[in-house]
Amino acid sequence: MSNTPHLPLRQLLIDGQWYDGQATMPVHDKYTLQPYAHLGLPSREQVGQAVAAAERALRADRLTPHERGAILDRAADILERRREDIVQTVIREVGFPHQDAASELARCLQTFRLSAEEARRLCGEVIPLEGAAGQAGRMGFTMRVPVGVVCAITPFNAPLNTVAHKLAPALAAGNAVVLKPSSYTPTPSIVMAEALLEAGLPPGMLAVVHGDAETAGWLLDDERVNFYAFTGSTQVGRAIQQRAGLRRTQMELGSIAFTILAEDTDLADALPRVVAAAYRKAGQVCTSVQRVLVHRKLYEPFCKAFAAQASKVPFGDPALPDTVVGPMISLEHAERIDSWVAEAVAGGATLLCGGKRHGTVYEPTVLTDVPPTVKLACHENFAPVVNIVPFDDLQEAFDQANATPFGLAVGIFTSNISTAMLAAQSLDFGGIHVNETSSSRVDVMPFGGVKESGYGREGPRYAVREMMEERLMTIAF
Repeated sequence: MSNTPHLPLRQLLIDGQWYDGQATMPVHDKYTLQPYAHLGLPSREQVGQAVAAAERALRADRLTPHERGAILDRAADILERRREDIVQTVIREVGFPHQDAASELARCLQTFRLSAEEARRLCGEVIPLEGAAGQAGRMGFTMRVPVGVVCAITPFNAPLNTVAHKLAPALAAGNAVVLKPSSYTPTPSIVMAEALLEAGLPPGMLAVVHGDAETAGWLLDDERVNFYAFTGSTQVGRAIQQRAGLRRTQMELGSIAFTILAEDTDLADALPRVVAAAYRKAGQVCTSVQRVLVHRKLYEPFCKAFAAQASKVPFGDPALPDTVVGPMISLEHAERIDSWVAEAVAGGATLLCGGKRHGTVYEPTVLTDVPPTVKLACHENFAPVVNIVPFDDLQEAFDQANATPFGLAVGIFTSNISTAMLAAQSLDFGGIHVNETSSSRVDVMPFGGVKESGYGREGPRYAVREMMEERLMTIAF
């Protein structure tokens, strides 16, 4: 596609300077599908230069923990001053309605500030060597040191906060970072990088390189990268892990997110929470409620009430103030979920509401009786589509949730503490949220999955320590 000269170019950041790439690709407005900007794509040589600059910067000037925290705090302040411009960019480039865009920025700022706090309180521990026989006159302690050059590969669906969860803890720990954001949504990462440079981050400590699987492959081939932090599909995560070899990784991967409504659920409390968790960001969140397991006694009233609320959720142009469900990230994604719903209905599923595509926008959709073998039941939807399934006893619900290969987060509503504790013991998930949905994430908490949902934990306190190495020192005296 030929360039349109008046559209801005999103450049590469290498060693503190912005550069054009060897080629470009368009970035689209996700609602109108009109070109919004051009994205500079790097050469393999430029990717290598970015990694080399990161390695040099890491060796040349070790910032103190206090300095790292101050830079992150200043960067958060700079981003906050640019709030309205950033929100409008996210609305257009990502397709989020205003509420989702504003929330995305607010959480990003919190993640930066939490990471700044963690930078200031990094410490090791004293080892009681004299408690072992024959070790009198000897002491030991551990220190935490940066792991080195961190490569962060991030998705489109949280282009501020997910990037912040990779970038800010890595910098707080003293690492240099090479960031490859999603080519669907590059601008928020560029804005973040600009804020960090303005806040005083030394040149080279952060690089931004764009592109697709080819760019990621070049980064994986570079042995100077010490750590890979990735959020995305299980298929891609598995490929990254295989190529990373013995180098460390942090993987936040796929999910089929369940929320369970026990027999004693207060529907008035649960219903609006489940609707919100199903349809925010057009369902394009790894913890978006995809399947609601409802006790048989509540099943019919819940289905009726849920479909009634879902059918009233405003959808369409994200620039309009009342819109709740905006466009999906691309026409291809919207067409995909349209075909999945059609397959389910053809197989016997009942469509309670929705089920229609309007360009890149897919209506909030509710189904029941979905056959267990169709794509909608077997794969992560990443769309504003909910499947409601009845159960007769809790163990049946737990077994259904555990039967998928994923295990990121699950919600359960109950007023019985015994049921809550049984869920904690029975559900094989990284996070179990009682009287909340699967999508109940607070940025201070440890966040990550088990099984094919990955391993490692986000959340500044936890991610900082993952991106550091523990070093032991002993002294005889």
